[in-house]
Amino acid sequence: MADLSTLYDTDYSTWAKRHVELLRARRFAEMDIEHLLDELSDMSKSERRELASRLLILIAHLLKWEYQYPILSERWREFDGRSWRVTITEQRKQLAVLLRQSPGLKSVLDETIMATYPDAVDLASKESRLPVETFPPSCPYPAEQLLSDDFYPGSTAMIID
Repeated sequence: MADLSTLYDTDYSTWAKRHVELLRARRFAEMDIEHLLDELSDMSKSERRELASRLLILIAHLLKWEYQYPILSERWREFDGRSWRVTITEQRKQLAVLLRQSPGLKSVLDETIMATYPDAVDLASKESRLPVETFPPSCPYPAEQLLSDDFYPGSTAMIID
């Protein structure tokens, strides 16, 4: 059998399957520990990046809902924010799935919200063309509201279908 370190570079799938076998057999001494540690570290980073990315989109759309929706709905009676609701619903669903599959992310949820908020403001500002100063300096939505299917900020919340 090929050296596991070499196999990592040449046939990742076989490398991974071999490690499953070694773990089940408790043959730890035969494992490619360095690459295994890299893979585990990257998995955590990837999950955190996905959490941040989904929160960024969700928060930006909630900010637009709260600060731009009233302006647009006054100008155009037919504007109902349907596409924003679709995006908000989709991000909440994907976040729920991510947190269910990786419950350890719950411990970094508040920290990730705070870290992501400035980028969400920047995105909301660019998409809405509202000045950055329009939005609160820190995230006005706690995690419970962000993840709640029933939460839409501002007075327009009553029009949700």
